[in-house]
Amino acid sequence: MTPQEMEARIVRYGDLRPCKTAFIDAHTPGSDQKENFTIIGGGVSESADQHVHITETPGFNIGAAGQPPKCRNSLHSHSTAEVFFVLKGRWKFFWGRWGKAGEVVLEEGDIINIPTGIFRGFENIGVDYGMIMAILGGDDAGGGVIWAPQVIEDAKSHGLVLGANGKLYDTKKGQPLPDGVKPMPLLTDEELKAFPELAPAAVVRDYVARYWDLMALAAHEPAKVIGPKSLLRDRPGFEVELLTRGSIADTPYVLDRHEVLMVMHGHWRLTWEGGEKTLAPGDVCAVPPGLSHGLAPSMTGEASLYRVRNTDDKPGATWRA
Repeated sequence: MTPQEMEARIVRYGDLRPCKTAFIDAHTPGSDQKENFTIIGGGVSESADQHVHITETPGFNIGAAGQPPKCRNSLHSHSTAEVFFVLKGRWKFFWGRWGKAGEVVLEEGDIINIPTGIFRGFENIGVDYGMIMAILGGDDAGGGVIWAPQVIEDAKSHGLVLGANGKLYDTKKGQPLPDGVKPMPLLTDEELKAFPELAPAAVVRDYVARYWDLMALAAHEPAKVIGPKSLLRDRPGFEVELLTRGSIADTPYVLDRHEVLMVMHGHWRLTWEGGEKTLAPGDVCAVPPGLSHGLAPSMTGEASLYRVRNTDDKPGATWRA
């Protein structure tokens, strides 16, 4: 593989292209300053304006959300996995029918594996622009978003209508629903009973991992974060590890599956027969199966990255204690 071919598989943090009309709450006050990024795969964006950096999916999607302080993402649910780690800032994640069932605050590097089938939202509660990185289960993550009824109603009052086809129409721009397309129906009271209100203690215990705990676990080998034999024992169709300076030997290795590298801190040197690249904080690299490559920090100081690999588990299948 040539350096140019590998560079095409790297999405640099500084090159990320945001979409501000990705979701139904794009005009709703308090949510109208969100920026959505689709890095690998089409993600769950409802907008034709969304730019996709790498279209080939490795069994999961990679995305990101950037928000200024006090901006929130409205309550929604997924039928497949949704994992976030905080790249920049301080974030509050909340869940439940009205977002009142529980909440947890995540700092930089912390990771949360949000259970499928519950309403969830998140807000930047820091003082600066914040960024969270997302891993979404399955090759096709589209069509898996279900919005809480009040979100759809609020959006309609600000000009955005979600069609039953999963696409957004902006009535303020004169975009009516096409013939034969009806508005997305609201969930009934009976249907809403299927969405659980999980206790905060259970979510924090089973679905949240703290960065500095993982750094300690990764002192001599990769810290297994998500997977059947990991700290957060789940089977979402991918596994997640945290690597730091002592986690991995700078010797080449080959995998028979996809590997995505998501840098948290420091600079990392990726080498292979044919070239070398340096990955910086916020960069995402998709390493193809069968490529012999090496990975190591390239500078002194704190260094960490999340490594994601596809598995043979059915996407969205969740382990329960």
